[in-house]
Order: sequence, then structure tokens, then C-alpha cells
Amino acid sequence: MLIYAVCGAGIGTSVLLKSNAERALSMLGIEAEVRAVSIEEARGADKMAQVVLATPEILDQLSGIPAEVIAINNIFDLGELGEKLKATLS
Repeated sequence: MLIYAVCGAGIGTSVLLKSNAERALSMLGIEAEVRAVSIEEARGADKMAQVVLATPEILDQLSGIPAEVIAINNIFDLGELGEKLKATLS
């Protein structure tokens, strides 16, 4: 499974989100590849992720992509990440 952690440039929020998503997935016992990418990379990817994690501020820029887009309100909240990933991947 491929998961994108997305932010505007792919180098700030997405890197933090990627790291915390990997921790949440590990706690859930779910194996997945998580990549930190920019909005443009997420929209134009050759290999589209099954799941996209993003903050609410950029969701409108991700509309129309063929993936499940999950809004993460607090990228540091492993509980929120875990709950939303579990609900989506179960």
C-alpha cells in the first residue's frame, strides 16, 4: 500500500506528517510505504497512492485525484492519525 503525506511544497508539513503516519501505522501493525510529496506531485503522480493524508487547508487542491483523501487536523496527534488510518484501511 502506498500513502502520500501531502503539503504545499512537499518539504515541511508533509515530512512531519509522513513520520507520524509511519509511527501510527507501526502501532497498528499495518505495513505501508509513506511518501512526503507536494500537491503537484500528488496530482501528477505516475503511481497514485491509495490514501492521501493532508491538512484541511489544502483539501480543495486535491479534489479529483483517484485516492482516498483524509483530512488530518493535528499532524502531531498519533491518536487521530491512527483512528483515521485504521478506519480507512480496515
